Amino acid sequence: MAWFNRKEKGIVTPTENKKETPDGLWYKCPECKNVMPSREHRQNAYTCSSCDHHERIGSREYFEILFDQNQFTELDPHLEADDPLQFVDSAAYTQRIRASQKKTGLTDAVRSAYGTMNELPITIACMDFGFIGGSMGSVVGEKIARAIAHALHQRSPFLMISRSGGARMQEAGFSLMQMAKTSAKLALLAEARLPYISLLTDPTTGGVSASYAMLGDVNVAEPKALIGFAGPRVIRETIGKDLPRGFQTAEYLLEHGFLDFIVHRKEMKEKFSRLLKMWLD
Repeated sequence: MAWFNRKEKGIVTPTENKKETPDGLWYKCPECKNVMPSREHRQNAYTCSSCDHHERIGSREYFEILFDQNQFTELDPHLEADDPLQFVDSAAYTQRIRASQKKTGLTDAVRSAYGTMNELPITIACMDFGFIGGSMGSVVGEKIARAIAHALHQRSPFLMISRSGGARMQEAGFSLMQMAKTSAKLALLAEARLPYISLLTDPTTGGVSASYAMLGDVNVAEPKALIGFAGPRVIRETIGKDLPRGFQTAEYLLEHGFLDFIVHRKEMKEKFSRLLKMWLD
């Protein structure tokens, strides 16, 4: 059972967390300290022109990059999490939801939409890390499952863009159930012989990396993305051994066969559309 309700109101225009989306006239790269005009940074797909650092961005920016003329139809924009466990830690879960909604302009940690990418019909779901760390709760799983169902109905390819800290602890088992639900939906997509591209961005961890994020027909990552299940400290303390340097980076996973390729953000629209054209011909 998915725990959510529908808000009968107008579509919210998302505004990303200011820490994730550069604003103002200038952008300073956190890696190489290069300073560039914000407009140039945006035209460069929110990557540094000096060192290629990929700034963390949200669904608004990915949709802008991938959909033709930034035109799309958003799917299920009003789904909103409920509080089935009446969970309280240092704050009530409902308070955390409302605070994230106010901060991001989103209803939950994923948006899904349908449009065209280089004239190819495509359904895209994209996670937003600014909403409770991109954590996977019932609404995230439900919206992804519905996006996959939409792709099945439209006979369109499906692209999942993951950025997440993992399962949402405030929903406990209801959150973990989404791993099975989304994986089962992807099995239906495979049976229908419809392409599924999974794009892993920084970071992709926890239950998301243990389910739909790694089940793509093609698994792709952005450069230097952190990808894994548990964090390095937890793993080190569990196995009692030192870990290989950079073992949770996209480059390490590519070298060891967990990814098919790494794609620069400026090139992903062309590469994805070429891949899909070969697939669908």
